[in-house]
Amino acid sequence: MPAPHPYAALLDEIPVTAREVTVLGGTTAYWDYGPDDAPVTVVAVHGFRGEHHGLEPVIAFLPGIRIISPDLPGFGETAPIAGRRHDLSLYAEWLAEFVGRVAPGAVILGHSFGSIVVAAAVAGGLDTPRVILVNPIGAPALEGPRGVLTRLAVFYYWTGARLPSRVGTALLRNGAVVRIMSVSMAKTKDPGLRRFIHDQHDTYFSRFADRDVLHDAFLASVSHDVREFAPRIAQPTLLIAAERDDITPIEAERELARRFADATLVEIADVGHLIHYETPAPAAAAITTFLGLDELDKR
Repeated sequence: MPAPHPYAALLDEIPVTAREVTVLGGTTAYWDYGPDDAPVTVVAVHGFRGEHHGLEPVIAFLPGIRIISPDLPGFGETAPIAGRRHDLSLYAEWLAEFVGRVAPGAVILGHSFGSIVVAAAVAGGLDTPRVILVNPIGAPALEGPRGVLTRLAVFYYWTGARLPSRVGTALLRNGAVVRIMSVSMAKTKDPGLRRFIHDQHDTYFSRFADRDVLHDAFLASVSHDVREFAPRIAQPTLLIAAERDDITPIEAERELARRFADATLVEIADVGHLIHYETPAPAAAAITTFLGLDELDKR
């Protein structure tokens, strides 16, 4: 039985339409939330192994903003790009073309691995007035507070990619492994919220197309971080960081902010790498203020 969704009532008040568009020769699935005549449109890019549902708790607190939320190629309902390695250059190229086709001039938001994709695309010339990075990967994952666990993850994805296909895919979709990951990242002590988080990961964290795409994306996520792109991003940038993030410590996020030409850092206490699940309201409030829309409904 699915866990109760703590943000469902708010989401139900926001109109949403599922759409598709051709990008890089493949079909990208995306969801269009909010009013068509909203003063601001934001394209929101999810993190590694996730898909668009993961950012819905934040969207629930942004009722007056149009949010366009695609599934990355190879994840959720978006198929892989045929004949391409799914590395960072592919994802940055895909994002630039997606935005150009669906929402030119939109604000661009990225969470976790999505923060790397967004930073790479914007540094590479994606036209946007503002950038928002939630739980940005501000330092090499192998150097984070749980670098040992990251090295174990490297071995896990390497093994899954090299075992016979059926066995390797089963390992990568193993529910026990997904639950260990979920438990390690959740910081809330609220049992209902923890059940919701685990249910979200159980439901959506294994919706990858195949093990090759997953391995490519994982390598991209641990081989790059936002630091390498920050000096080339001139646009005003909002960093929403967690004080207890196990992937990028808060000290590294503060250092990251100094690498941008124009960055605002908002730190959220008592949360780790799951700001989008555990503290979506403060994240949404920071986004609303950054976009100059404080007069909009704040839930």
